[in-house]
Amino acid sequence: MFFSTKKRFSNTFVTLVFFLILAFPIYFEYQLRQSKKAEHKIALESAIRQFGFYLEEVSRESGIQFIHVSPELDPVFDPILPQIASMGASVSVSDFNNDGWNDLYVTNSRYSSKNALYLNQKDGSFTDVAGQYGLDDLNIEGTGVSMGAVWADYNNDGYEDLFVYKWGKPELFRNDQGNGFTRVTEKIGLPDWINSNAAIWLDYNADGNIDLFIGGYFPEDVDLWNITRTDILTESFEYALNGGRNYLLENTGNGVFADVTIKTGLTSTRWTLAAGAADINQDGFPELIIANDYGIDEFYFNNNGNRFTEAGDATTIGFSPKSGMNVSFGDTYNTGQFGIYISNITEEGILLQGNNFWVPIIKNNKILYQNLARQQGIETGGWSYGAQFGDLNNDGSMDIYVANGFISGKKGTTYWYDYSKVTGGNSAIISDIKNWPAMKGRSQSGYQQNKIWLNEGSGYFFDVADYVTDNLTYDSRAVAMADLWNRGVLDVVVANQNNRLLVYKNHVNPENHWITFTLEGSGSNKSAIGAIIRLYWDSKSQSQIVSGGIGFSSQNQRRIHFGIGRATKVEKAEILWPGGRKQRIEHPEINTVHKIIESE
Repeated sequence: MFFSTKKRFSNTFVTLVFFLILAFPIYFEYQLRQSKKAEHKIALESAIRQFGFYLEEVSRESGIQFIHVSPELDPVFDPILPQIASMGASVSVSDFNNDGWNDLYVTNSRYSSKNALYLNQKDGSFTDVAGQYGLDDLNIEGTGVSMGAVWADYNNDGYEDLFVYKWGKPELFRNDQGNGFTRVTEKIGLPDWINSNAAIWLDYNADGNIDLFIGGYFPEDVDLWNITRTDILTESFEYALNGGRNYLLENTGNGVFADVTIKTGLTSTRWTLAAGAADINQDGFPELIIANDYGIDEFYFNNNGNRFTEAGDATTIGFSPKSGMNVSFGDTYNTGQFGIYISNITEEGILLQGNNFWVPIIKNNKILYQNLARQQGIETGGWSYGAQFGDLNNDGSMDIYVANGFISGKKGTTYWYDYSKVTGGNSAIISDIKNWPAMKGRSQSGYQQNKIWLNEGSGYFFDVADYVTDNLTYDSRAVAMADLWNRGVLDVVVANQNNRLLVYKNHVNPENHWITFTLEGSGSNKSAIGAIIRLYWDSKSQSQIVSGGIGFSSQNQRRIHFGIGRATKVEKAEILWPGGRKQRIEHPEINTVHKIIESE
């Protein structure tokens, strides 16, 4: 009996110890999660109190588990493949089914990898419906791979259509009243093959039909999966002219596009990485700004929709060769004038190009630009790609999010020294793949922190990334801003190369107010792309533009969002429609989305 009791006690004790051993890690993990939740809540409340907003990463909770993968190209590229295949992660926003909720389209960049169309479920979650709509399987061997996408209503039927640009065969999909998409690539007059990293929609001649600009990077006769010669890289790191041609395709209004590139004067063959269009001089016709890798950027004045004239020294933009990777517009001084932000490369002690912020000044009745990036505190980003302006805390001043980081390889290593061996050579050395030293898994400007620059109200910015969100050291490429939960705030979506798509839900101080406008053209294009809206409130004003693609491989929401701080009313909103027509809305209600149809 005694031994039996002792044995039972011993077994019970062993079981209890075993249970505690198993339970302790679970309990520890639970306590750790609770501790992290408490820390997160404290950080969120502190950031909102101090800066007016906090960005909470909610991708997985929202049903988004997209991971981008880079292209695998001809084996000749293998030693330097991370350099060559360093782009393709993109994000564009569209309410493609007109239900009032923003959806997301993201691209992948390897054969057999799938693109995704995330349908907003209106409850904080998203569902990938790309397969259902035939928009997923676009990276098919022999047709190239996706680099980005932009939306616009090219046939003016009230629904946004999708253009996907590729290293390969570009694709256009007609939106069938939000119920599906029809591929119209062969019928529409697109180029057969173009190695493109940029495309935007614009109505260059203000005829009411939206046109398409596509930027070339590698020459269009290069098949990156079947290399026949090895001297296909840039001929110079400062003045390269051996890139792909650009295309301006005019929408004829009957479902076909006509190539008017040469006719309109856009004959450059630089290495285009980004483009933006805005009616800078407000004459009804959009100007075109192109950010080029390995050279100078280009500013083209629009001559009444007939021809583009490169401004050259007339604006001072493009006076110095850099590595332009982004074009975005921001009225950071609240003057009604757009500054132009072009990102470049900064690596301390090695390459100090600095990002540019070109702000207009009027001199002798001419528009000139001065670079105020340093004075405004937004010059030193890193290896900067996409950048977007938006009022992240609804205080009435436009802030800026900048994506940084090139190649995050093995930590503690760098490819910069070997890279400099090539950059110092002549054109024959630089352009030939065979002359480039192998990367061997090394980093180059990797593990860089993204910048979240907050506008203090006077046009000076300071970086708050460490305080308003988690660490952002991915190789980020594209950035888009959109109100994903219809709360009157701008959420942020970041596409990362060879990494996860990240969605940041924005928590904003509720004491700051807002107002949003959705514009619809009637005489001008239905998407209202190119329209400028200027808001007046509390002795302030601010201008924003409806864009057909902006930043780097990205597109923001179509609706225009203004923060107005503690103001309780708005005086008026003035709209300049493409073509020059003007419209005024008196005393629009705040904290509301207004749909404005162009008045005849």
